[in-house]
Amino acid sequence: MQKHDETILVVEDDAQIQNFICYALKNEGFSYITANNGQNAISKLISERIDVMLLDLGLPDIDGIEVITKVREWSRLPIIVVSARDQDKEKAAALDSGADDYLTKPFSAIELMARIRVSLRHIHMQEGRGGEAALLVGGLQMDFAKRIVSLDGAEVHLSPMEYSLLSFLFRNMGKVLTTGMIIREIWGVGYGTDTQALRTLMAGLRRKIEANPAKPRYIMTEIGVGYRLADE
Repeated sequence: MQKHDETILVVEDDAQIQNFICYALKNEGFSYITANNGQNAISKLISERIDVMLLDLGLPDIDGIEVITKVREWSRLPIIVVSARDQDKEKAAALDSGADDYLTKPFSAIELMARIRVSLRHIHMQEGRGGEAALLVGGLQMDFAKRIVSLDGAEVHLSPMEYSLLSFLFRNMGKVLTTGMIIREIWGVGYGTDTQALRTLMAGLRRKIEANPAKPRYIMTEIGVGYRLADE
């Protein structure tokens, strides 16, 4: 049995189904944490390192759709819905809310493990763009493997937080990222909504990569919303 580094959060209030899922995860070498309701699940996500969430929609306290919506406010964590609700509109609602996959009960352990492996591949691709050594925007290059940023061939020395910020922008190239999303990514969910630290960090990063920080070429400001990395 191969031992996996990833930890799976199992959100299921039916003891029989929860035991079945946990047994399957254990057999495949995954670590797991369980939650019996939505509020407990959210607390576990905040306090524990979780790689994938398996989520039942019919929870005793809050609906699973609401859990997805709340989690998507601050996390890109892969969410696989495991539910007895098999109507297309229910599936569409879960996926539109931010779920990555949907598995209808009853399901086999083989199918469940396959869905988990797919979700883990997707998140690894997001972190490293599918194994690409580097991404390039104009003359700005980010090498994820070597953790090196270069501008027109010359290495740019960034602080760890500047690197995290630019990495987040590169992984979402062309997408508008709200200030709230960026703050949660860089400082964590408990930081709050103060944008002054982000503005200071962004100004420092722009001074290092923009020829004219007042008229940026790479990191665009979306007034009143957030920032976007050019996708030229």
